[in-house]
Amino acid sequence: MRRRRLGNTDIEVSELAFGAWGIGGRTDGPTSYGDTNDQVSLRALDHALESGVTFFDTSNVYGAGHSETLLGQAFHTKRSDVVLATKVGWPSYTGAADFSPEGMRASLDGSLKRLQTDYVDLLQLHNPPLDWLRTRPEILDALQGLVKAGKVRALGVSVRSPEEASTVVGESSVTTIQANFNMMDTRVVSSGLLDKMQAGGHSILARTPLCFGFLSGAIDRSTQFAAGDHRAAWSPEQRERWIEGSESLAHMAEEHGVRPLFEAALRFCLSIRGVATVISGMFNEAEVSKNVAAVDEGPLPKELVRDILALNATTSFFVAPAADQKPRDILVKK
Repeated sequence: MRRRRLGNTDIEVSELAFGAWGIGGRTDGPTSYGDTNDQVSLRALDHALESGVTFFDTSNVYGAGHSETLLGQAFHTKRSDVVLATKVGWPSYTGAADFSPEGMRASLDGSLKRLQTDYVDLLQLHNPPLDWLRTRPEILDALQGLVKAGKVRALGVSVRSPEEASTVVGESSVTTIQANFNMMDTRVVSSGLLDKMQAGGHSILARTPLCFGFLSGAIDRSTQFAAGDHRAAWSPEQRERWIEGSESLAHMAEEHGVRPLFEAALRFCLSIRGVATVISGMFNEAEVSKNVAAVDEGPLPKELVRDILALNATTSFFVAPAADQKPRDILVKK
């Protein structure tokens, strides 16, 4: 497994990161991927590390802390072998945001206890109102204090949308920006964010590389999402748009000799300069093996990358919500 550096730090991470939202298990409302089996999850974590995956991304709200608990159980005796990233800012999916210095310190202390460690490698603000980083300097001051205290090695921001992230790029203390990026969502490129990030010495952490599974090749029109699975909350029109898009992209990739679709999707993200790692949710050992093998194939052919970006320039894979539709929880859309 090849490694890349996080921004201008000395932290190196595997090109494939283990997204630990799903293994946290079911939470109230459409805020998870449904029920999971802890023993299966722990075997997946062990297999990932054995296969060269060193970067594990989680949050205090994933499974109401259960995701962090599993990571702590899996890696507390192997701490130096892994790079752990978690997030602060939301005590729960249903409560109010808390980016106060006191709230963030308390959140991190809870995460450290569950992770069974005394530091995290990357601490990320979880979908903050980004104007707060300008108007509330105490937020970054508090985070920098955690770095000085040795509880955190580097700082990042997980954003709701790539367009918003441009306000973060000028912050020298921010090493990474985590944003949605996949073959049906290339706003990281079209918004100019990647160019700004590279100029500032920052890195992108590409999440949702499989577009919530719609680029995995495992979802079709007959798919029924289980109770608690957040994907059931997407409109039928949006699900159909993504299924149609995945079919078109699978055909495009095959024309360039790349198959299956999920392999093309993971390799696409890593074909773009400025991406440090691709965060893929994995639930079992078989998914880990498939993802590792795909990433090990390396970047896509340049012609295929150009074709994918060109398709996104002329096609929208998003269905606009109805005028009377309420916005979804900002933590769900990840």
